[in-house]
Amino acid sequence: MFAAAIDRFGGPEAITGHALPVPPLDADEVMIAVDTAGVGSWDADVREGYYAPRNPHFPLVLGYDGSGIVAAVGSRVRRLKVGDEVYSYNWENPKGGFYAEYVAVPADKVAPIPKRLDLRHAGAIPITGLTALQGIDDALKLKKGETIIIHAASGGVGTLAVQFARLRGARVLATASGLEGVELVQELGAHMTIDGKRADIDDQARRFAPDGVDAILALAGGDALEKCMNVLRPGGRLAHPNGIEPAPKKRRGLELIRYDGISGVREFERLNAAVQAAKLKVVIAECYSLAHAYKAHERLAEGHVVGKIVLSIHAS
Repeated sequence: MFAAAIDRFGGPEAITGHALPVPPLDADEVMIAVDTAGVGSWDADVREGYYAPRNPHFPLVLGYDGSGIVAAVGSRVRRLKVGDEVYSYNWENPKGGFYAEYVAVPADKVAPIPKRLDLRHAGAIPITGLTALQGIDDALKLKKGETIIIHAASGGVGTLAVQFARLRGARVLATASGLEGVELVQELGAHMTIDGKRADIDDQARRFAPDGVDAILALAGGDALEKCMNVLRPGGRLAHPNGIEPAPKKRRGLELIRYDGISGVREFERLNAAVQAAKLKVVIAECYSLAHAYKAHERLAEGHVVGKIVLSIHAS
């Protein structure tokens, strides 16, 4: 099979095309003929050597989520069958990741794609969708009528979190990157949007919530987040996925929740239900061919990505 893999840690240029054997299939695994692979900052971190196993096995196929069609199932798998359209998030990929024509994944990390979405859009959201929904529902336990700031809302997680927060009946203030990002999150349902580069971000937020906001979902760190935190009411809560840099610091009277998006049968069932109920719009920033995976990483490094970057495995 054709795959985009690295033979060493390094920059985007370290990603090159490889002819590799199709991974072997264990009894509790599913073989997916990959259609779309997600591209995220975590892929770049692994490429550069962060999160790397102590003795990495090269060539290392990147990619932790995507979609495709079930090509084979292990002898113990009953929930899925050959021909099913599925999507998957699997952080531990000892047999290689989704930047390939085939990937072998534990069956409990795989689910039928949501009815509303095609393979391309479903392939863009396993990590971002689970991270967004678990931030809103599990970390923050957001309730109807509460106010929330979604900080850095124009990226892959944020564009989905805005829609899930609206689904739960919250009033949403979104900070976004540039005019394009601000307009996008407004279209996705944010009640108020602010360019995250504005110096008066906290003053603007106080106009939205004079008594302070109940919650913040932080998808980026730094000075702008610190200003958002000034608007959090006493006893308010802030959640952020692990990996946000610089990580927000604990403050008096603030509940700080760090979490990881996790995948499993129940988690995907909840995501599918939320995708349906929210009539979810999935924003794809750019789509690259598998052979141009390095270009996707170059684009990632430029920053200011509005939505999610993906790879189309069969595009020329």
